[in-house]
Amino acid sequence: MKRLFKAYAYGEGPRAGCWWDETADIPASPAFDTDQRTDVAIIGAGFTGLVAALELARAGIRVSVLEAKQVGWGASGRNGGFCCLGGSMLEDAALDKRFGRQGRIDYRRTELAAVQFVDALIGELGLDVDRHSDGETVLAHRPKDVAPLKSHAAVLRENYGVEHDFIAAHALADHGLAGPFHGALTIKAGFGLNPRKYLGGLVAAAQKSGVTLYESSPVTSLDREAEGWALQIDGHILRADQVVLATNGYSSENIPEWLAGRYLPSQSNVIVTRPLSQDELDAAGWTSMQMAYDTRNLLHYFRLMPDNRFLFGMRGGVFTGRHAEQRARAKARKDFEQMFPAWRNVDTPYGWSGMVCLARNMLPFVGPVPDYDGLWAGMCYHGNGVAMGSYSGALLAQLVQGKKPDLPYPDAIRAPLKRFELGRFRRAAMPFAYGAFMLADR
Repeated sequence: MKRLFKAYAYGEGPRAGCWWDETADIPASPAFDTDQRTDVAIIGAGFTGLVAALELARAGIRVSVLEAKQVGWGASGRNGGFCCLGGSMLEDAALDKRFGRQGRIDYRRTELAAVQFVDALIGELGLDVDRHSDGETVLAHRPKDVAPLKSHAAVLRENYGVEHDFIAAHALADHGLAGPFHGALTIKAGFGLNPRKYLGGLVAAAQKSGVTLYESSPVTSLDREAEGWALQIDGHILRADQVVLATNGYSSENIPEWLAGRYLPSQSNVIVTRPLSQDELDAAGWTSMQMAYDTRNLLHYFRLMPDNRFLFGMRGGVFTGRHAEQRARAKARKDFEQMFPAWRNVDTPYGWSGMVCLARNMLPFVGPVPDYDGLWAGMCYHGNGVAMGSYSGALLAQLVQGKKPDLPYPDAIRAPLKRFELGRFRRAAMPFAYGAFMLADR
């Protein structure tokens, strides 16, 4: 496999200290150790891969899922647990320019459909995922961000058809949202969850439906044959009629070769506190269990969880390695203390990082890989993979069967991934882009 980052980024270091690993056990699955054949092979056991596997198995299709490490080892098992609107980094004006007004609305309604899909699936499977939060709240971190928030509120009904509330700065404390903020917009769509408990539920349901899951089974090559595909795994071959790529930010540059230069992993860091007392919550003025984020380009995202631990995450890690990881966690801690000074002496015993995945056109991609018959991909969720990643898995399951999807499938997510201009050197642009974002966020 050819990876974009150095080996450290794909090892245990970045995820060491992940709080979610402490919250639920997922039974181990065996490694792939003998030549076999299946109908559909899925590479990656995260949200996309597991949902696709579940839906295919329910349709009576033989499915094998291959995971290089363990279930949810990538972003699916180390995210912030925000099941919310999103999946793209494009503003409405850019969507209008590319797809027209109706195309923009079609895409935005798909974001909502993704949240609703996860909501329905959790209910159908009867999963306890520590769900909380009535939608999500975006907080203005500067006075000049208040007006754009109000403007955004004006198009929410057109885009999503959902309710919303604007909260003025003077009323934030009354909503348990105190802090260095100048107003807020609550969008009544989405909820917080424990991603590991969600993953565990998907694994159990998939295996009950007949899915075969292999862990510690990295795919080292993917080759087209006369009757399907041959996947090399530790000296053994899995042959499949069709293959689904569900590796997102942990993809390889050469599985397949087409993928090289068409995705960009970007780091996100999370820290989690010990449980906070009621006195400590009152001291900070943050008592709400709303999941929230601020208006920065390199945003902070945070939420009080049901056990009164506080999760705080941020975008912006550029370099990899042990020292870079330490610097990124220190930056997250610094920003946490600046935003919530009453908690300066509160321990954050858990901290980790993972990779979100960006596309050149700043939109997710779900569909057939061009010029590779029987090869499909779902990826590039731009930090919103709980909802959009799960939804993409369900879409892929229908597409693989040759069905016209009964889920919304807008033009915006059908366009194949384009190459980044710098190809394998595309990471070189990240420090400059992040520097510009930091200046714009002041």
